[in-house]
Amino acid sequence: MVQVIDVRVSTTADPATVHALLRDGRTWPEWSPIGSFALERPAADEPEGVGAVRVFRTGRTTSRERVAELVPDRRLGYELLSGLPLRGYRANVDLTPTPTGTEIRWHSTFRPKVPGTGWMYRLALRVFIRRCAEGLAAHAARRHPAAP
Repeated sequence: MVQVIDVRVSTTADPATVHALLRDGRTWPEWSPIGSFALERPAADEPEGVGAVRVFRTGRTTSRERVAELVPDRRLGYELLSGLPLRGYRANVDLTPTPTGTEIRWHSTFRPKVPGTGWMYRLALRVFIRRCAEGLAAHAARRHPAAP
């Protein structure tokens, strides 16, 4: 059964500021629960462009993710390659301009490798993703306090 996570938060920062943070994996440990970042394989066009493989470590978990889609100031999409017992994990972080800044929508879908465990991963990942989205929103707001 496909599991769905959908988290929405707002920030006073503009979409360009938020997108710049998402695209730069080095910043993720500053604003999320992630402990460290490494670029395993750069993309052909730019280091963290489409096709890049990024490695994030959180505690004992190491996840490898491929950048699947980039729409300037609008979207970052990524796919989990390894690190969790999930199949077909795909996430998009969509940025929508608002009169006061940006709405961040971080949504993902996946199937569990072990039947019956999907609900558990959905709950845990929803908490993790919410912490990421809220940290991103707060960090972006500190970098760019008000939308133009």
